[in-house]
Amino acid sequence: MPALNDPFALQDAQLLRHQPFVNGQWMTGDGPALVVDNPATGVRLGEVGTLTPSSVNAAIDAAQAALPGWKAMTARERSARMERWHDLILEHSDDLARIMTLEQGKPLSEARGEILYGASFAKWFAEEGRRAVGEIIPPPQRNRRLLVLREPIGVCAAITPWNFPCAMIVRKTAPALAAGCPILLKPAESTPFSALALAELSQRAGIPPGVFNVVLGNPPDIGKTFAAHPAIRKLSFTGSTRTGRILLAQSAEQIQKVTMELGGNAPFIVFEDADFDAAVEGAIAAKFRNAGQVCIAVNRILVHETLFGRFTERFAARAAALKVGNGLDPDTDIGPLINTAAVERITTLLAEAKTEGAKIHTGGQTHKLGGLYFEPTVITQISQQSRLWREEIFGPVVTILPFRDEAEALRLANATEYGLASYFYSRDLGRLFRVAEGLQFGMVGVNTPVISSDCAPFGGIKASGFGREGSSHGIDDYLESKTVWIGGI
Repeated sequence: MPALNDPFALQDAQLLRHQPFVNGQWMTGDGPALVVDNPATGVRLGEVGTLTPSSVNAAIDAAQAALPGWKAMTARERSARMERWHDLILEHSDDLARIMTLEQGKPLSEARGEILYGASFAKWFAEEGRRAVGEIIPPPQRNRRLLVLREPIGVCAAITPWNFPCAMIVRKTAPALAAGCPILLKPAESTPFSALALAELSQRAGIPPGVFNVVLGNPPDIGKTFAAHPAIRKLSFTGSTRTGRILLAQSAEQIQKVTMELGGNAPFIVFEDADFDAAVEGAIAAKFRNAGQVCIAVNRILVHETLFGRFTERFAARAAALKVGNGLDPDTDIGPLINTAAVERITTLLAEAKTEGAKIHTGGQTHKLGGLYFEPTVITQISQQSRLWREEIFGPVVTILPFRDEAEALRLANATEYGLASYFYSRDLGRLFRVAEGLQFGMVGVNTPVISSDCAPFGGIKASGFGREGSSHGIDDYLESKTVWIGGI
């Protein structure tokens, strides 16, 4: 039973951990304690120990020592442990969702959905690891044979964000584990408890010491440590484009393989032949999930000029009706933003846009609840030079602009350095193919706001990064192809 005055009140109190997890041990941190607050209330949830760079280096060495044993296991043996991890995540989904809502702020229903989504990657890659087959190539000479083996790349590192503190972890660690690679995870400072709970379950699942590690500490220091250590052969990062550029430069020194899932500026196009009601609801879902703190969230809605007024009125009314509140309240649609800096940034962007002539149809300020809550906000008459149009918003704010024809819609949609996600609604079959092929984004949602699954490649182009997570492609970056020539046959 949970202790009195325990803010987590978990069914399984052992899921709440406060120390880094290295080489199968809960470590006493040798760095400054990390304070974690509930963004919905401002109440302190607890402190977590952190590691200095020298201790992170020791953790990398432990992972390197664990590599031969994990690599030597059969794919079936690794798969069995990952299947058990998947089952344990589902078994403890209520506790994991509660931890997530308390430290991240999203509605509990969204947190539960994320746990199911995150667990699906453990299941998927448990199966993919058993299908990571090599090749036998017809040789150029009769007395030779030519083989291609697929082997684990080595020790890997992952740096994950706070907005999806379960799903991003499993999506990155599961393919590494399935391929035979130990991994070191550096979760976001705002949401360490979710990561540590997953580490606890990995231990229960039988994943050996040193194979799954969670290190916490100063982010720039850990990033530099990962980049400088010769044992780290692969780095996967989800976060801002600015930080991605820094990590790319640092990882070049050791010629590390990298996957970068960076910022976005998603357009949502509503053509004149769209299912109007479906487009409105799709835009609401694609914009306001997790209070808009999603890399694939819609930033810019483009509506055909014949529907612009009607769509804006309906969409703004739907946005205004969304309930803002504590994620533990079952009626809440939108929780708080993650921290004060997020609120200040959105407030600044809105102030700039208003001076440039933007019109606010609903919202536009902090919510009456105060703290980190912000009103769902809908804006028109936005300047295309405005930062609110050009930059990733990462909050419950969206702009709407009319367009005349398909060519203009594509031009406006593609006028961004980012290329992660995009959406459009149309019932014209020919347009479906033309626009899907014309959008310069790694992912396109056609008549749907849901564009992520364990079985589909996830990733972007341009300044949104490179590499793909999920799907049969997701394990490729954790495997090396070794060509074997055999003569004298």
